Amino acid sequence: MNREQKRAMQRAGQLNADGSQAAPKRDRTKTATQSVKAERTKPGEFVREVRAEMRKVTWPTRQEVIRLSLIVLVTLVVFTAAVFLLDTVFAEFFRWLLSTGRETSGLGAIAGSAPI
Repeated sequence: MNREQKRAMQRAGQLNADGSQAAPKRDRTKTATQSVKAERTKPGEFVREVRAEMRKVTWPTRQEVIRLSLIVLVTLVVFTAAVFLLDTVFAEFFRWLLSTGRETSGLGAIAGSAPI
C-alpha cells in the first residue's frame, strides 16, 4: 500500500494515525428495519418524483415517431422475406438430397416396392 492509499484510508477513517487498522464504527441506535423505513418514500412523493422525471424526458415529435415506425416495419418485412426465402431454399435442397439418397440406395428393390 502506498502513501496516497494510506492517506485516503486515514481520511475515510479506516486507518489510525499510526497506520493500524481502525475499528469499524457502528451506529447502534438504528436497527435494520428502522433504516429501511426511513429510506421509503410515500406514494404521493413517489408520484411527484415520477412526474418530475417524466418532464425531463425528451419526447420524439410525431414525424419522428412515424418515420422510425416505418423504418422498423420495412426492416421487419425485409428480414421476414429473407428468412422465408432461405427456409424454402434449404427445405427444397434437403428434399432433393433425401430423394436422391433413396433412389441410389436400392432400398426400393430390396423391399419390393417402387421408389418414392
